[in-house]
Amino acid sequence: MKNFTKVCLFLICLTPIFLTFPACKNENAEWKTKAENPEFIHRSIRKITDIMRHDIFSPPVASRIYTYSSVAGYEALRAGYPGNASFASVLNGLKPVPQPETGKIYCHPLASATAILVVGQALIFSEADMAELRAEMTKEFGVMDIPKDVFERSVAYGEAVAKHILAWAKTDNYAQTRSAPKFSINSKEPGRWVPTPPRYEDAVEPHWPEIRPWLLDSAGQIKPIDPIPFSTDKNSEFYKAAKEVYDSSKVMGERQKEIGLYWDCNPFEVSVSGHLMLGTKKISPGGHWMNIAAQVARKANADILKSTKTYATVALGLADGFITCWTCKYKCNMVRPVTYINSYIDPTWTPFIETPPFPEHSSGHATISAASATILTKIYGENFQFTDSTEMEFGMPARTFNSFYEASDEAALSRLYGGIHYRRGNEAGRLSGREVGKFVFEKLSTAK
Repeated sequence: MKNFTKVCLFLICLTPIFLTFPACKNENAEWKTKAENPEFIHRSIRKITDIMRHDIFSPPVASRIYTYSSVAGYEALRAGYPGNASFASVLNGLKPVPQPETGKIYCHPLASATAILVVGQALIFSEADMAELRAEMTKEFGVMDIPKDVFERSVAYGEAVAKHILAWAKTDNYAQTRSAPKFSINSKEPGRWVPTPPRYEDAVEPHWPEIRPWLLDSAGQIKPIDPIPFSTDKNSEFYKAAKEVYDSSKVMGERQKEIGLYWDCNPFEVSVSGHLMLGTKKISPGGHWMNIAAQVARKANADILKSTKTYATVALGLADGFITCWTCKYKCNMVRPVTYINSYIDPTWTPFIETPPFPEHSSGHATISAASATILTKIYGENFQFTDSTEMEFGMPARTFNSFYEASDEAALSRLYGGIHYRRGNEAGRLSGREVGKFVFEKLSTAK
């Protein structure tokens, strides 16, 4: 009887909790469901892509912006989903992220979108465009009947996470590299990179290897295979590699041309007609793969958490992929095909697509494509068929792939068709990119 009385008293004490909890859950269920629409995140990342295209950021710099923005979005979101670890435990230099107040209700999707847009706005040039989307999204969240205190608390939390991430970004040595000296060109040393036509620009981001890696232990941790030793001997492997680029350009069919153009991803392409130069702003290589990540997440019906984590993981693969590749580029300092072919094979030859302004080995596009493909395969599985419509806005039809690796291998080969890389440079990027993707995914998997 004594034990029975204790049980009764215990149940009576719990009754108010049982009666209150379902009411709170039902009251918040509608706005929570609406807020968890992953399109808020997709639109935020896409806006960053569009603004970077307008502002013309180089591919390595674009990867940095994607990384800080998407990591901010993930950290602000995952705090509302128990069991999802913070990346702070594995990302170089990132201190523990601010946590929500215990016992308080938050709209974490609102906090996530806020964090992405605040960080993105701080890192791009066209700040007004980002502010416009933030105002638009704030209005959309505002009509969901989210309690005022929850709304304000969530926005404040997103801003706090963004502030934390931006403070972290300031310690990566990026600012210091903005005033670093230009790349020294030694045109008298055979085989070394020199500026290429039509613009003969200075080398882009020669000090990128000095940027703090995001997950890698060091910039040179993953080393691409060595380039073929330079030679002008017609029987040498190097001459044969350059001749392959030259010969391929002479027999390219429509399929090869389509592939070369599809994966061009030149942020600012210049076409020359007589004395007239026309510039076209296009999506960067990293932007192309962030677009693929969006399309895949939508096809897989990935929820807001998986979608946000996908962006952050792919972005980190891009960022450390560019660190790996750029370290190799400026160490090898390899001459581009157009320079070699004009000097030793055909002085009138021009590549199918414009040669970007930095050394050849290894291929950046091959590297980050392989890294992204590896990460997306880990997340969404082997043989995931998808249709990529990224280039449709530039007048090219969508392309369908049976796997992420099929797409990334095609991206690597496109640089040979385009006449801007030797086959060895593409292969070096493809192999090292897969290593980067595997390392990034496995390192994030150890986050606590």
